[in-house]
Amino acid sequence: MTGTFAQDFAREGFASPIRVMPQAAATELVGRLEEAERRLGREGFARLNAKSHLLYPFLWDLVHDDHILDHVAQILGPDILCWGSSFFSKDAGSSSVVPWHQDGTCWGLDAPKGVTAWLALTPSTPQSGCLRVVPGSHLSAVPHAVRNAPSSMLPLGEEVAGEVDEANAVNCPLEPGEMSLHHVTLVHGSAPNQATSGRRIGFAIRYIAGDVRQLGDQKGYATHVRGRDHGTYLLEEQPQADLEPAALRRYRDILRHSASLVQRQAAGLDQQPR
Repeated sequence: MTGTFAQDFAREGFASPIRVMPQAAATELVGRLEEAERRLGREGFARLNAKSHLLYPFLWDLVHDDHILDHVAQILGPDILCWGSSFFSKDAGSSSVVPWHQDGTCWGLDAPKGVTAWLALTPSTPQSGCLRVVPGSHLSAVPHAVRNAPSSMLPLGEEVAGEVDEANAVNCPLEPGEMSLHHVTLVHGSAPNQATSGRRIGFAIRYIAGDVRQLGDQKGYATHVRGRDHGTYLLEEQPQADLEPAALRRYRDILRHSASLVQRQAAGLDQQPR
């Protein structure tokens, strides 16, 4: 972890924008996503959104993309696991938001050695509700509460319990094929998509260092993407075809197990009414 990139990331807690693929490749990925949504319906696909790289070979390839991992390795080191992945899609005019939060609050990691790669597949602008971050806020964990706001895109409904000084926040606009990286404890969020047309689509990939462990007496599941396997997680398997039956069976078992681990962490947060 040497050089200006890693030093800047250590100080600010994020890096953006980073070009990792041509715009045409991002557009192709949007087509693959829309094909999957047509097959299952948008609500049906949404139920498979968490760790969807375990069900679609093109997403498995994406979390292993060297153009992404080369930057992640500068922060986490040579041994890397993919802890999770999911799409964040906002329709134009929708009320969907990502409240201020720190990613690692409910992950249950024994050390804050993780980053999220947020890959833009369509233009992500202040008007369409791009990622917003609070530079330097990754240096300490802050209290969170489970508020379950109806507009929240976070499945556990968590958000920062206190006030966030938004005057310190900065936008991270991205063109298709660009990504941002943010630390597992960086305070971040995003506003609604106020554009008159078009979806704002991003794919978030959660990476952790290979020697990180899951808190508690149970191992979690993760995908080994680079370097040496330290044996800290149960390793996930590559799907051979879209929604293949064997992959779906594995996926359901993994999701049940993973949900129990993160819900255990969420149970320790303050519960607050909407």
